[in-house]
Amino acid sequence: MAAAPTGGSSRYLVLAAMIFAVAMTFIDQTIVSIAVPNIQYELKLTSTGVQWAVNAYLLTLAAFFAFGGRLADTVGHRRMVVLGVLVFAGASACCGLTPTGSLAEAWLITFRAVQGFGGAIMFPAALAIVVQNFALRERGRALALFFGIAGGLTAIGPVLGGYLTEWTWRAIFWVNLPVAAVALVLVAISKPVTESRPAPMDYRGLALIAGGVALSVFGFQQSQVWDWSNPAIGLCIAAGAGLLVVFAFVEKRTASPLIKVDIFRIRAFTVQNLVLGISMLVFVPVFFFSSEYAQIALGDSSSEAGVFLLWFFIGFVIASQIGGRMLDRGGAKRPVVIGCVLAAIGFHLWAGDATSLSFGEQQWDVVLAGAGMGFMLSPASTDAVNRASRLSYGEATGITQTVRNYAASLGLAVLGTVLVTDLRTRLTDSLVAQGLPHDQAEATAAHLSQVQAQSGGGGSGGAAAIPQFFRDDFAQATQTVFHWMSVIMAVAAVVAIVGLRGGVQAEVAAADEEQPLPSGREGGA
Repeated sequence: MAAAPTGGSSRYLVLAAMIFAVAMTFIDQTIVSIAVPNIQYELKLTSTGVQWAVNAYLLTLAAFFAFGGRLADTVGHRRMVVLGVLVFAGASACCGLTPTGSLAEAWLITFRAVQGFGGAIMFPAALAIVVQNFALRERGRALALFFGIAGGLTAIGPVLGGYLTEWTWRAIFWVNLPVAAVALVLVAISKPVTESRPAPMDYRGLALIAGGVALSVFGFQQSQVWDWSNPAIGLCIAAGAGLLVVFAFVEKRTASPLIKVDIFRIRAFTVQNLVLGISMLVFVPVFFFSSEYAQIALGDSSSEAGVFLLWFFIGFVIASQIGGRMLDRGGAKRPVVIGCVLAAIGFHLWAGDATSLSFGEQQWDVVLAGAGMGFMLSPASTDAVNRASRLSYGEATGITQTVRNYAASLGLAVLGTVLVTDLRTRLTDSLVAQGLPHDQAEATAAHLSQVQAQSGGGGSGGAAAIPQFFRDDFAQATQTVFHWMSVIMAVAAVVAIVGLRGGVQAEVAAADEEQPLPSGREGGA
């Protein structure tokens, strides 16, 4: 199915172009949260409005990944990368130009959603281009660089955001413009050669999957605000899940479906998506929980909290390169299993040292946890796309990214609830120990924990502004979350051990890629 891989130096120029293209989406996952207090203050946003300035991007990104993957396969991968970069950069510029006054809230939320849509049509196409331009036995290494470098930018976001916000919060959006310009120039120079399959778009399937993912993710996002006792949370999640079930039935009876659900009959594809889904319960949430921990328990500034995350990505980037090479040499099972086990051990050790309130005692635990995630994420993602190659790269990428974002939203909601519940219990005990009546202590603890949950811990004002008992209780609550992360990664390891088969991918799958197909071709001329 793929176009013939291009020559040595040009392949890596294509890889660089795609890394710059998706860099904006990775940076934006974390950079905006740092500037939230400044944005809210200057634009006079409501608490709900500022929450949606963050959530609108993530929600739209998750809802339209499957559409972006299918669109790339039918219209052309290079076209969709260019269009996605232009949409994302244009929306970023508009976010940075948000006017003050009554229009501010609607303006910012709208263009944050447009950013998410641009990312959703860009990312699957970019990843498909990398897959098509590297031979099967070289993809592990190539995609390790892709995920390692692009993923590392997620950690740079808080650091960069902290410094840019000191100038103006608008700069956190404008920083995407030079990145987009470099990406477009590299695409024009490298001229990646890809193939596409013209086909009608399944708009009925698009409506079902976008609605199902959006409703479910919305329910997860709102759980921290409305509380799980609110029936609207369960209704949103159940309605979203119901739409996804209907989507699966409809797609099996659609001539040109948005997603060929038979793709899940490929054992390795299904297992790798299950492993990815389980691990993403941890991977995205760890950025938020460790940042909160650094700012509240350790009393760090937002910029210092970003540096805290860099240690995680030191392990991640190095291990992802090793994992990618192991995938090329011996298949996916070994690096995926090793990665899950290392991550489980790393999070367990991190949990044990979290209450020390000393980063020096935790830094190698953080590196180990990051290394474990790096070892397994790139090989699992690469192997899933490789196994499904005869169906389509863009579509397969859209599926894996939908699974990853859906699971990340679930992880944030569930682990966030674990954190708040544990913190509330510990704060109640601490306040009672200080002489407060139990009922009053319970009410005060509930208020404090809810304020923390909705604010995300930003702008703490340093260690001196936070009572010592709150810092200690927050560290213990975070310890509980890290223990659960360890358990989750252990479950991922068991799934990988039981579900994956050893050895390199069967050559028959590689041969399938070379079968002639009725296709369109984006040439390099």
